[in-house]
Amino acid sequence: MAGFVFYDLVFLILSILFVIVFLSTRKKNLQRQGILYLYKTQLGVRFIDAFAKKFGKVLKPLQYIVIASGYFLMVAIVWLIAKTAYLYLTTSISSIIKAPPIAPLIPYFPKIFGLEAFFPPLFFTYFIIALGIVAVSHEFSHGIFMRLNKIRTLSTGFAFLGPILGAFVEQDEKQMNKSKKFPQLAILAAGTFANLILALLFLGVLALFFTSVFSPAGVKFSTYAITNVDVPDISIVGNSSIGEGFVEVSVNGEKYFANSAALQNSIDKEVLTIFVYDDSPAFGVQLEGAITEINGMKVRGGEELSSVLGSFNPGDEINVRTAVLDPGQGTVAETKEYTLELGEREGNAFLGIVFIQNSGGGFSGLIYKTFSEIKDPFIHYESCWGDFGWFVYYLLWWIVVINFLVALFNMLPLGILDGGRFFYLTVWGITRRESIGKKAYKFVTWFILALFLVMMVKWAFALF
Repeated sequence: MAGFVFYDLVFLILSILFVIVFLSTRKKNLQRQGILYLYKTQLGVRFIDAFAKKFGKVLKPLQYIVIASGYFLMVAIVWLIAKTAYLYLTTSISSIIKAPPIAPLIPYFPKIFGLEAFFPPLFFTYFIIALGIVAVSHEFSHGIFMRLNKIRTLSTGFAFLGPILGAFVEQDEKQMNKSKKFPQLAILAAGTFANLILALLFLGVLALFFTSVFSPAGVKFSTYAITNVDVPDISIVGNSSIGEGFVEVSVNGEKYFANSAALQNSIDKEVLTIFVYDDSPAFGVQLEGAITEINGMKVRGGEELSSVLGSFNPGDEINVRTAVLDPGQGTVAETKEYTLELGEREGNAFLGIVFIQNSGGGFSGLIYKTFSEIKDPFIHYESCWGDFGWFVYYLLWWIVVINFLVALFNMLPLGILDGGRFFYLTVWGITRRESIGKKAYKFVTWFILALFLVMMVKWAFALF
């Protein structure tokens, strides 16, 4: 996968050249709006008209579900933004996670912002394919529901921001404004509804593909065995020869290893407790990577690991083979071998590794749990298609995630998004006064923008 970066960058350059040639030779249908170039055509209009005419009887009653999904997504994104703001403003998370609270979804953003431990690589190839699927389905759904409610579609086409591709559907704004609130709400929510459906469909495709092409080949652990101890009980023994940045400490006669910087920070800030590493075999040899073999016996899952370790006694010497993976990828960078002596814990052989589940709640926890049902985060998998299998898997992964993120973000009650007008029409409908709808719409827009600004300022200060 690492070698794919070269081809991906070549594809990026060729895409830029293609856009330049395409736009320069089709100036007749081209219109500039700020930094965007819009290429208008009637081809999409004919497709929208035909689709709406053929499936109109099914789509008409579906509008109630479409609108309900819009409200669900709006509540979800507002709750998510509120939770993120609360964490950023009341905790020190901004000094732990270096990425900004509002990170742009651009190619290579996991690498740019140091998020490779949380996200797979986002190559330009993944990005442009996923974005094309997301944009076309989103905008054409708007157009189909416009036609369904007898609102004229003036044109369709593609929007270009450099090599980044988007789509648009141009509506008859006068007809849209004169129509009733119900059809307007259905039209506004149609794009995000399409993205939500596509996310679920591609999630099913991803599950089928993964179970067909991948098989377990090792066990990944979260960290070494740790213990929470009281800082006043710590006696510093001296510098550690194990790993960089660790100090050997003694707590009530027991030997542990503490991160030097974390320990000093706890002392300076008078923190009462701190996590320290046990004096375990795994920590002693700085075991790294997914465990694939122990004394020649294959380890492909948690049960096999427990069974193999259970066949040994404390004090037995074992040979452990691991596969060190590329950050954020499933491919193997190198293999390592370790020889170590098992410790003892409650009468059993003790290696000293732990598995920490992501117990986060909300939508981030839901996404993690959903993908964990397909790809166990503690299992190292091998693809029978080699690197191409991982390429397809991550492409499908990003199609699912980007569809879901676009569906959520577009229903945020901001003026420039579908959710802004959706919110304004909702308040107008509830209060029966358009003036209140406009005031609520403006207030929420400026409040959310101010919230974003405050979070970004705190993040910026945390960098220094």
